[in-house]
Amino acid sequence: MKCTKCRRRQAVYLRSYSGEMLCRFCFKRSLEVKVKNTISKYRLLSHNDSILIAVSGGKDSLTLLKTLWRIESRIPSVTLAVLTIDEGATRSYRAEGLKLSRKICEDLKIPHYIVSFKEYVGYTLKELWSRIQEKKLELLPCSYCGVLRRRIMNTFAKDHGFTKIATGHNLDDEVQTFIMNIMRGDYSKLFRFGASMEVVPGFIPRIKPLRYIPEKEIAFYAFLEGFKLYETECPYVHLSMRDEIRFMLNDFERRYPGIKFSIMSVMDKLSKQFSKLSKTYFKTCISCGEPTSRDKCRVCEIMDLVST
Repeated sequence: MKCTKCRRRQAVYLRSYSGEMLCRFCFKRSLEVKVKNTISKYRLLSHNDSILIAVSGGKDSLTLLKTLWRIESRIPSVTLAVLTIDEGATRSYRAEGLKLSRKICEDLKIPHYIVSFKEYVGYTLKELWSRIQEKKLELLPCSYCGVLRRRIMNTFAKDHGFTKIATGHNLDDEVQTFIMNIMRGDYSKLFRFGASMEVVPGFIPRIKPLRYIPEKEIAFYAFLEGFKLYETECPYVHLSMRDEIRFMLNDFERRYPGIKFSIMSVMDKLSKQFSKLSKTYFKTCISCGEPTSRDKCRVCEIMDLVST
């Protein structure tokens, strides 16, 4: 079967939601064009930006790094650097990601920084989980891992003069989070979506160039790029509601191609309308001085629980 775009090369990928049959070249180009269009539409990059890319060594972050590197080469005033956070889940899990991240940064000649939970909060993720179990607290690893990772990224970016933080969140990630917030009744987080965050004093803006790319396409792009992918998954992933939501949405997508894009479209419309009606007001955490929408930030609440 010939590629429906170039009509010359052999097709290797079927986009079920659009009906396109794409060759290797046209598939890679179409994904990169989608990323560039997202960056352009939402003005994610500006001249003289210094971008800190969060890279774990997984397919999403490696794809983000490679696509931004290609785009950055056309915008000389933009600089890139990579941050890898060692959560300390297990030695084998993060060691693999560190090795993959280090290799691609060396190949692309991009500065690579490595920091750890232990260095910033005094505990590894594994140690935190042990203390939470000992205290019989109703906290799952994913609920505090993300909070701590975001704090570390923001602190590191501020300390080193970066103007933006780029993360590898894809279409599936965004839709899953939206559904999870609905199921939890978490109204305050329901409309905090977008390719970029609003500018808030004390927070380095985060951008999501892969927001409109399905996870399946990122995996295939990573395969075509020759990235060696993780063989070890996070040991806590199956404790999260996200794992079940992922399975459910993938089943719906298989039966009703394009449903994830439909949900994303609704998210964007709701977020746009909600932003006109409500604004989140930030103040200073009474414990650490970081910006927060509450009296004490979530990081300090978590650390108080595990430390007392």
